[in-house]
Amino acid sequence: KETPSPSLGKDRADTVIIGGGCVGVSLAYHLAKAGLPDVVLLEKSELTAGSTWHAAGLTTYFHPGINLKKIHSYSIKLYEKLEEETGQAVGFHQPGSIRIASTPTRVDEFKYQMTRAGWHPTEQYLITPEKVQELFPLLNMDTVLAGLYNPGDGHIDPYSLTMALAAGARKYGAQLNYPVQVTNLKSRSDGTWEVETPLGIIRAKRIVNTAGFWARDIGKMIGLQHPLIPVHHQYVVTSTIPEVKALKTELPVIRDLEGSYYLRQERDGLLFGPYESEQKMKLQESWVTNGVPPGFGKELFESDLDRIMEHIEAAMEMVPVLKKADIVNTIAGPITYSPDILPMVGPHQGVRNYWVAIGFGYGIIHAGGVGKYLSDWILEGEPPFDLIELDPNRYGKWTTTEYTAAKARESYGFNNIVGYPKEERFAGRPTERTSGLYHLLKSKCSMGFHAGWEQPHWFYKSGDETGYKPSFRRTNWFDPVGREYKQVMEKVGVIDLSPFGKFKVKGTDSVKLLDHLFANVVPKVGSTNISHMLTPRGKVYAELTVSQLYPAEFMLVTGSGSELHDLRWIEEEVARGGYKVEIENMTDEMGVLGVAGPYARQILQKLTSEDLSDGSFKFLQSRHLKLSGVAVIAIRISYTGELGWELYHRKEDSVALYSAIMEAGQKEGIDNFGTYALNALRLEKGFRAWGAEMNCDTNPLEAGLEYFVKLNKPADFTGKQALKQIKEKGLQRRLVYLTVETDNVDPEGNESVWHNGKVIGNTTSGSFSYSAQQSLAFAYVPTELSKVGQKLEVELLGKNYPATIIQEPLVLTEPTRMRLQRKGESPKM
Repeated sequence: KETPSPSLGKDRADTVIIGGGCVGVSLAYHLAKAGLPDVVLLEKSELTAGSTWHAAGLTTYFHPGINLKKIHSYSIKLYEKLEEETGQAVGFHQPGSIRIASTPTRVDEFKYQMTRAGWHPTEQYLITPEKVQELFPLLNMDTVLAGLYNPGDGHIDPYSLTMALAAGARKYGAQLNYPVQVTNLKSRSDGTWEVETPLGIIRAKRIVNTAGFWARDIGKMIGLQHPLIPVHHQYVVTSTIPEVKALKTELPVIRDLEGSYYLRQERDGLLFGPYESEQKMKLQESWVTNGVPPGFGKELFESDLDRIMEHIEAAMEMVPVLKKADIVNTIAGPITYSPDILPMVGPHQGVRNYWVAIGFGYGIIHAGGVGKYLSDWILEGEPPFDLIELDPNRYGKWTTTEYTAAKARESYGFNNIVGYPKEERFAGRPTERTSGLYHLLKSKCSMGFHAGWEQPHWFYKSGDETGYKPSFRRTNWFDPVGREYKQVMEKVGVIDLSPFGKFKVKGTDSVKLLDHLFANVVPKVGSTNISHMLTPRGKVYAELTVSQLYPAEFMLVTGSGSELHDLRWIEEEVARGGYKVEIENMTDEMGVLGVAGPYARQILQKLTSEDLSDGSFKFLQSRHLKLSGVAVIAIRISYTGELGWELYHRKEDSVALYSAIMEAGQKEGIDNFGTYALNALRLEKGFRAWGAEMNCDTNPLEAGLEYFVKLNKPADFTGKQALKQIKEKGLQRRLVYLTVETDNVDPEGNESVWHNGKVIGNTTSGSFSYSAQQSLAFAYVPTELSKVGQKLEVELLGKNYPATIIQEPLVLTEPTRMRLQRKGESPKM
């Protein structure tokens, strides 16, 4: 048993961690072990109070997210050796785990997951019903079609795990102080913090909020509304079951996905935990409005077996020995959910030196890996690998309490739902973040959700099968997307691009700031370019479109999911370098329309007296003009690779602008297109996408972005020295461009690439090419296998399809075609 130490010990710290659950203690352990002095953890009652002590303690290598697998994997490897390192037993059992498939769609899902497992070091196997029964002899096999098996999975005692991490943290010099309540937080002008407690004040270089279901209360102290809500999670423990007691080896953990529960052995009985539907599950909403009741720490909620009855019945059907078992214990405790069930991990935009590791629906399996990940980021100044899906800045002011509650309900109820590619979830939508065209377009298309925004994926015509019909194979949108592709290639299309992140940067130091931030040169007034922000190690942190509108005044544009992720990085640089600039986030105020296709110029010219001819308005130029009386910033650029403009305007002018363009284009056969067609068009042109071909796991040289990286420019931009070294050493792998001979399935990204019976790389994104009438994909492969003509295979749904590296792009961009025509050559379309 731990003895509390209710003192501050010191009045200054490098890092103050607020919250002593397994996540906070893991971070203290990792920072101290890495040699960071003055790490202080403050816990308001005792270690493990909150969600940690009553957790079911499941540990699994499995996760659909490629890099979240790394978090799981690190946690398990750490827990295996923690007892030896700290002398504290952790109660770690590793009997493996099996996910059960009892529908053909579920078998497809397992095959889909297996294609992503090949290039990952963790063991995962698709196993037959016979193998499932051999591993778990107490199952009723009537409905079992297959299993997804992870050896090395299991469960750990959360209390013992936290105490072992605490012993390690102290051994390496961290101070763990409790009971010490944080009563207020004050940020100072130099970026440091004053952490106020009843025992005095600690000055800290940075603070990390790891306060579990108190995380909202901590956030409120500094004016942040973290979108978190406690969920009532119940699990049941049985008395001894003779058939379980008679077994020679411990049963693997099973997850019956159709029954929506997990079940594992607990001593000689079983432990069973369900996830109820969104209608039945219970939220502790009063904590969100009124805060967590004072004194709540190791208490539980009233259990409610009626609520989980259908899951109990499903479990009795699947594991018949449960029918005769007595329930000896029912646990109902709070688990904190974020809207999408994933935690929020990293530095927070808008507040300096404030970090979070909060919203853990699966805190035990995430604790070890997240402690290491955050500790590396804090010490190195950049994330060790890309986890943008956990970025706390994926949420913004649009994330209301109502939205958070609706999403947490949905996420909990959908815990074991089939995970399709291009998944959409509809609770809490739309948010207040709708573009000016939303009400005009919503009935005409299938909308997708992007960082709070609604954006058309594809548009309906009469005779189409409408609505969201997810599938692992080609589905109802396949032909309509081909139609929209043809529309842009042959006529002209309009797309709503309002979700882009849009920033204005101006001031005396703006040129100097951007020259330091970006690997490309700073564009001249009236010009635009594609620029990348790199990390100190030379990884691609972000890709933006940069336009200099007036002297020393810039507009920066990034993807919807990267808005606050990129803004935080820029603001951090401004604070660090003391640059004299103003930054304004224009994302919500500005609408954007993309107009692209051979007739784009002809149509827009009808709406303005400005000369839009190629000689007067060149590719990658930007200017202010009026279209049908609406003021726009027009940039001649298009992610389709066709002749096109992006038109930036006040959101309230969107309908007028859109209507004028549609009216003007009647003769030319103008029509809408969505993001699915945009993706097919950009892939054919060989355009990379941030988050797929490039991110914090890739450098711009292996991603084929040399054109945008000016190593010879005078400014010492972030990552420049690292890139020079990378170039000198030579590349280990390269991004290649593949055609894939498939049937009714197309690559999505993250599939295994095979050569000579071995996995040698992975795809990053893919789509059907409507011009070549076959599948296309980008993939990373070893340099020696990266030549044009190289034969490879891409694994899709359990089958390897022949693939060939081709010269990119498949279709030349419009500016390149024009250039070749002027030279008298005939370009390939």
